[in-house]
Parts: sequence; C-alpha cells; structure tokens
Amino acid sequence: MADPKPALVLHLATGGEPLLFALTTEESGKLAGKLAQLVKDGAVETVTTKDDKVVAVNFAHVAAAYLDDLTRKSTVFGMHS
Repeated sequence: MADPKPALVLHLATGGEPLLFALTTEESGKLAGKLAQLVKDGAVETVTTKDDKVVAVNFAHVAAAYLDDLTRKSTVFGMHS
C-alpha cells in the first residue's frame, strides 16, 4: 500500500477549481479536529504545507474544506470511486 499523501482541499465560495495543499501527516492531524469550526467561524488560520511553506487561509472565503488522501486517483468532492 502506498504511503498516505494528506492534502487540504479548499473549494472557494466564488467557484473555480479547488485549491489543494499537500500536508504532512502531523499537520493534517492538527487540522482534522478544527476544520469544520474554522469554516463556520470564517477564521484565518496558518497552515504549514508539506514543503514547509506557511499559508494563511481565510476560511471566510471557503465554501467547503476537507482533508483528503492524494494517493487516491479518482476524487470528486470527497467521493472516491
């Protein structure tokens, strides 16, 4: 089985293609418990990507956010085939 490749997937309220940020397993774990609340509150949160870049995300502009595993090939808004 391939190593997991966690990612933060953001669908912006304005539409367009989703934004994907590759994360470490540790960073993914940090976000897992608070992601829904960040979207509900429209909060700003810094996220450290897998390549050690720090990204500030303004969740007030996010319609949907979830953590996904990029090792899966066919992904459509969280649905895996």
